[in-house]
Parts: sequence; C-alpha cells; structure tokens
Amino acid sequence: MAIHPSPLMRHITRNSRGSPTSPQEFDLDIVAIVNDTVGTMMTCGYEEPDCEIGLIAGTGSNVCYMEEMKNIELVDGDEGKMCINTEWGGFGNNGRLSDIQTQYDIHVDEKSLNPGKQRYEKMTSGMYLGEIVRQILIDLTKRGLLFRGQISERLRTKGIFETKFLSQIESDRLALLQVRKILQQLGLDSTCDDSIIVKEVCGAVSTRAAKLCGAGLAAVVDKIRENRGLDHLKTTVGVDGTLYKLHPHCNTNLLTVIILVAYNLMDQTFSRILQETVRKLSPQCDVTFILSEDGSGKGAALITAVAKRFHSQEEEDKS
Repeated sequence: MAIHPSPLMRHITRNSRGSPTSPQEFDLDIVAIVNDTVGTMMTCGYEEPDCEIGLIAGTGSNVCYMEEMKNIELVDGDEGKMCINTEWGGFGNNGRLSDIQTQYDIHVDEKSLNPGKQRYEKMTSGMYLGEIVRQILIDLTKRGLLFRGQISERLRTKGIFETKFLSQIESDRLALLQVRKILQQLGLDSTCDDSIIVKEVCGAVSTRAAKLCGAGLAAVVDKIRENRGLDHLKTTVGVDGTLYKLHPHCNTNLLTVIILVAYNLMDQTFSRILQETVRKLSPQCDVTFILSEDGSGKGAALITAVAKRFHSQEEEDKS
C-alpha cells in the first residue's frame, strides 16, 4: 500500500508491525510513501511515457523530477534514474529571495505559522496569494488611493475570506461586477475606480506567481538537459493543483478567487503565463504540459504495484 503521511499512517504502521487487530482494523503492509507531486508525475506518466516531471501548483507548490543516478551522490550506483522530490517551496529560506521580496511578502511571511520558511511557496501558491493581495489593498487604502481611505474591520482581519462566494462569482460573467460584489461582502464601499485598482493588484500578484513558478520549472528542465549532455531536451510535465487548473471550486481564500476572476483567469491565464515563462527561460527545452485528471491516487497505486512486483521477485530469487 502507498499512502500519504497522516494520522492514519500511525494507525496502519502500528498494525503492520504485528500488533493485534480488531475486526474494524486492517493489517496492511506499507511498501511506499508517496506525496502528491510524485503521485501526479506517475499518474501522468502512465498515459505519457515522456512525463518525468511532476508539478503541483495549487494551495501548495512543489516539483519532482527524474534524475540520473550518476548525479545523485547520496545513493550508490550509476545505472538508471531516481525521482527527486525537490520541496522547492523552501527555496529562499537562506535569503536568496530577499532581492525580490516586497514589504507585503515580508509581512505575510512574518505573520505566518512558519516565519522564515517556505518563502518561495509563499510567493507562488494559492494559500498565500490572497493574503498578499489583502496587504496591498490595506496599504493602498492607508495612502488614500482606495475606498476613500477607509479600512473596514473585515479587511483588517486575517483569514476572513471564505469559499462560499465561489458560486456567486461563477454565476456572474462580468469581471468588474464580480469584484465589486466581493468587495461589498468585505464591507467596502467601492467605486468603479476602486474595482479597477483591485483588478490590477490581483492581476499583478497572480502574474508574478505564475512567472516565479515558471522560472523555477525552467531551471529544473535546464538542469535535466545539462546533466544529460543534450543540446535539446524534449520532456513532459504532469500538473495538478487548482491554481494551474483554475477551477473555481479551489480550496483557497476569497481574495485568491478575486485573482482568478478579475483577470479572467478562467481562460487559463496562470497556466499560460507559466508555460510562456518556461519557454522564454529554457529555449533549448521543448516542454509539454498535461493535466493530471485523476490526481495523485493512480500514481500511488502504480508505485505500489511496482514495489510489490519487485518484492515478489526478490522473494522468488531467495527461494
């Protein structure tokens, strides 16, 4: 069985070690622990054999890729490839992103549950984009550029935006009206000019996130090309995550939804900008993107099947 680490993990692990089980419990063998990024790559790889990169662009952000064994110093052997889970959300923890962090990024980081950590993810994932937008709106309002200089108590409150407004946004196809509806829900007396400014802010934040994500992916594909000594690389990226798919039912806060709506992101703006960034920054790489329609579950099942096959073969060899 391949599973994601969770409280269930401890329950299954306890039983798999041989302790008594009740009729309601399962005695399972753990053969693999797979995160959503690796599962996505494997899911897409089942349909497209050239898929050797997995990308999550949603509430969180991460990438995995297949690396040549000869380039992995911590593992013996030079034959074949191994999946590398980059956990790239932690990029910048050493200060490497300081030059491009804004005052809003710094504020969001300092007020997060893990200040100083996951800085790249805090600039690219859906979990944080809405909070960045909120900080910008507060600053602009303080300067008298928005909402007649009046900051509502709701706008001051972190994490107040709920996904219950999604259906309202979906039912209204006029972007400006959608933004104004949301601003009304925030208790803000907005004008048309206010809505246009909010639209610009949301577009800037989401565009930056897509470009940063694309820059990271471009670095990965170029690394693969260079490590293999190729003049040109052709590869496929399997993608999952609501921010890339831009499904309106994403599990994120309301201001992130403004980002999706305000710039008509239902037309795949985030994914388009990400792909264009990869093409510009890695011109020697021909990168195809495919969506993971089944999430990471199929990939986890495939990994389990392969692991069990190898285990069975080892048992046969021993006998």
